[in-house]
Amino acid sequence: MIHSYCGAPPSPETLPLRWNLDPALVLIIGTTWLAYTLLANSPHARIGARQWFFHLGWLTTILALTSPLCALSVSLFSARVGQHMILTLIAAPLVTLGRPWRALQMAFPRTTASFGKAPFVFLVRGPTSATLMFAGAMWFWHSPAPYAATFANPWVYWLMHVSTFGSALLLWRVLIDQRHQMVTGISAGAVSTLQMTFLGAIITLTPHALYSQHMLTPLQWGMTQITDQQLGGLLMWVPGCTVFLAVTLLGLGRALSDRTPTNLEAVDI
Repeated sequence: MIHSYCGAPPSPETLPLRWNLDPALVLIIGTTWLAYTLLANSPHARIGARQWFFHLGWLTTILALTSPLCALSVSLFSARVGQHMILTLIAAPLVTLGRPWRALQMAFPRTTASFGKAPFVFLVRGPTSATLMFAGAMWFWHSPAPYAATFANPWVYWLMHVSTFGSALLLWRVLIDQRHQMVTGISAGAVSTLQMTFLGAIITLTPHALYSQHMLTPLQWGMTQITDQQLGGLLMWVPGCTVFLAVTLLGLGRALSDRTPTNLEAVDI
């Protein structure tokens, strides 16, 4: 019997009651939400109505982590992938549009300025690093051994979520922030499109089961282990490819139609 951070595998009857109300998690997400609200409404933040993007994105994050989807991900690989897609393709861009970096910068100008000059921070914030970090997190945590480790240790489970969501935030900052060179944003979107396509295709088309944790649990949901694995691969393949391809094409179209492509100072997030 599997007993992960999200508990034992739920049945269809018990799933609606399986909310994750871990006090530590509730405290962290609540404190983060309150801190952003206070900082975003400070006189110098100048975030304005865009803070509602953050609120919507953070609410999406909370629901992905605390709703019965957490418990369902113990039974179904496809539910775990669906949780990751919600966090990385919906919540992360919305949170990024809320300009949390701007709120921190305005609240603590000296601290953030000094921290931002650190070599490691500069490297991590770079477009290439952000793209590779996100790709690395997706491929690593969906490999059989690391995936299995998330069921055995709650710290590993949260390391998975923090690294995946955190790298998604960095990537979306690159994709949204027009201060970066246009070609860099287009390249980041193209690489993300390809890596999500390849990873989703490998999981979908592999003829044997990759994740032993879901050997029997999909049966009570009317699926075999292979069917569940294929559904999870498709959830990564189609939405992941579609979202990043759309962003890439949007950036390419803007670059082609921009008469002054070197003037990229319009947006500061």
